[in-house]
Amino acid sequence: MKNPIWIVLGVIGALILIVGLWLMGSYNGLVGLNESVDNQWAQVESQYQRRFDLIPNLVSSVQGMMQQEKDVFKSIADARTKYSGAQTVDQKAQAAGQVDSALSRLLVVMENYPELKSNENVQTLMAQLEGTENRISVERMRFNDMVKEFNQKIKTFPTVMIAGMFGFKERNYFEADQAAQASPKVDLTTK
Repeated sequence: MKNPIWIVLGVIGALILIVGLWLMGSYNGLVGLNESVDNQWAQVESQYQRRFDLIPNLVSSVQGMMQQEKDVFKSIADARTKYSGAQTVDQKAQAAGQVDSALSRLLVVMENYPELKSNENVQTLMAQLEGTENRISVERMRFNDMVKEFNQKIKTFPTVMIAGMFGFKERNYFEADQAAQASPKVDLTTK
């Protein structure tokens, strides 16, 4: 007959192994989700960069025809600068919202200049910018989906214990800037 102490030690060892494997799997799962959120934010930033590369071309195409609209161009430049200096995802999201607002004002201004609508360079740039805005929207949605999945995982039992032990914190969603709630006014009458 086997010594009962070895049976007890064997059972304890097996339990420790099972718990250890579970901890390792949970931790690795959280790391993977966290990296997925970071990767998705990088996709959002990639589309922002595409937008920022297009905006100066659009502005320079339009600027010569609209010298009196300098405040719109200045606000676009200021928003781009703020985005470049942002350090955190939240700061970048806020700065991106300011770019959205400035860009919508530029589009409203352009509606008041029929000669701009017929300019081929402006039309091409506007089409590219529209495509970029759609891509940004999709990437933001994907980012929020990844954040939701990560946040749900770290809040559910028993993963909440591992998340707390290893310092995983809730991630913030991308939220629209307060100014985005008001739609821009478009005047389609010619002057």
